[in-house]
Amino acid sequence: MSERSSRSLQVRLREADAKELMQLLKKHRAELDVPEVRQVLRNPFLTQQGVELLLEERRLLAFSEIKRSLVCHPRTPEIRARRLVPTLFWGDLLQISGDARVPPNVRHSADLQIRQRLPVLAVGERMSIARRASPVLVQQLRMDSDPRVIDALLDNTRLTEGSLMPLLGSDRARPEILTLIARHRKWGIHYGVKSALCRNARTPPEIVLGLLSQLKKSDLRAVYQDRRLSMAVRRRAGTLLGREPA
Repeated sequence: MSERSSRSLQVRLREADAKELMQLLKKHRAELDVPEVRQVLRNPFLTQQGVELLLEERRLLAFSEIKRSLVCHPRTPEIRARRLVPTLFWGDLLQISGDARVPPNVRHSADLQIRQRLPVLAVGERMSIARRASPVLVQQLRMDSDPRVIDALLDNTRLTEGSLMPLLGSDRARPEILTLIARHRKWGIHYGVKSALCRNARTPPEIVLGLLSQLKKSDLRAVYQDRRLSMAVRRRAGTLLGREPA
């Protein structure tokens, strides 16, 4: 197809009504390329039958943009959309995961695919996902061992204090990650975060000693009585309570 013919067809595909669009699809689907399909998918008169015609053209499914767009399109049958999900790149999956217009089951399938791939993704890729991760993905990413991934996750608007608690209470949490949370501009000021950091023996003592004076007496008492914690931390808690270490 010449460039001029392609542009002409794109305009017709974009502006056609439902009947004409189906006629154009049946006539030209074997010669459609990404620009033409883009216009088809933007046409408000595209029906499920028209989507099915595109799905049957296997040549088109070699293009990641087309596959992603078909998964997101409201006229794509959910079962067909879910079958396409495993064939997508992680960036496309992340986009689908965060798109509220996509059916929940399809978004869930995208989340599962990303979760399966996380262990083999590079740090930079995990960081990109962490910044935009859904609540489902947050649950896995919060236990990532790389501080750079956690740093990115801390800026995710879907992260909650409750989501952070398993990490803050973990006896396998890396001290540098706990320090990162303690010094974070948003999470470092949450009382629940401060209290949890003080109760974790993996939190560096110098961080805990700077937080103890901000705790309520009931939480100070818990720190004072916790023999897993360093003597320096317990002694400081005892001093603030007017006691000596137990």
